Amino acid sequence: MATKSDTVAGRDQRGIVALPGARAVARHVRISPMKARRVVDLVRGLPAKEALTVLRFAPQAASEQVYKVLASAVANAENNERLDPESLLVRTAYVDEGPTLKRFRPRAQGRAYRIRKRTCHITIEVESVIPAGPGRKAAPATTAPGKAAPDRAAPAKTASVKAAPAKAAAKAAPAKAAEPDAVDTDEVDATTAEETTEAPAKKAPAKKAAKATKKAAEEETE
Repeated sequence: MATKSDTVAGRDQRGIVALPGARAVARHVRISPMKARRVVDLVRGLPAKEALTVLRFAPQAASEQVYKVLASAVANAENNERLDPESLLVRTAYVDEGPTLKRFRPRAQGRAYRIRKRTCHITIEVESVIPAGPGRKAAPATTAPGKAAPDRAAPAKTASVKAAPAKAAAKAAPAKAAEPDAVDTDEVDATTAEETTEAPAKKAPAKKAAKATKKAAEEETE
C-alpha cells in the first residue's frame, strides 16, 4: 500500500478561501472499493478523534486501512499546519477504484475461471473548525477580556419583579372584600343591642297596667 500525504490550505480550484487542513491518500489498497466505501461512510462529517474511535471498533476488514489513512491526515494537520487535533473534522472522505488484477483458477476439464482482485484508492481530508496561528494550538472561543458574560437569569428576575405587584393585589383583594362583611356584622350587633334595650322598656308599662288592674279588683272586693 502506497500512502501519499500532503496539506490542504489556502484557496481551492474555484478560488474560494478554504479552512486550514490536511489530507492523506492511500493508493492501491488491496480491498474492494465497495467494501471500503461502507467504512468511509461511517466517519464522513465526524470529528477526527471520534472517527478514529469508530474505526478502531468497527468490525469491517477495511476499517484498519481507513484508520491508517485518517491517522496520517491528522498527523499531517498537527505537524505541518500546527493545528489542534481536537479541532479537526473529517471534511471529505471518498474511495476511488484502482486497477484490477486478473488471475485464473484451474477448473475441471481443462477450463479456467477468471478471478478479479480489486484495488482502491482511499482519500481523506480533515479541516480545522477553530483555526490556530503558527506555532500555537487553537484555543476555544471565549468572551473578550473585560466583558462580562451575558446574564441569562436577568429575564427571570424581571419577571418575578413584575409578578410581585400582581401577587400583592391578589392578597389585598380578599382583605378589601372582607371589610364590608365586618361593617355588616357591627351593624347587626348594634341593631340587636338596640332591640334588647328597647324590649324591657316596652314590657314595663304592661306590667304596671296589670298591677293596677289587680289593685282595683282587690279594692272592689273589699
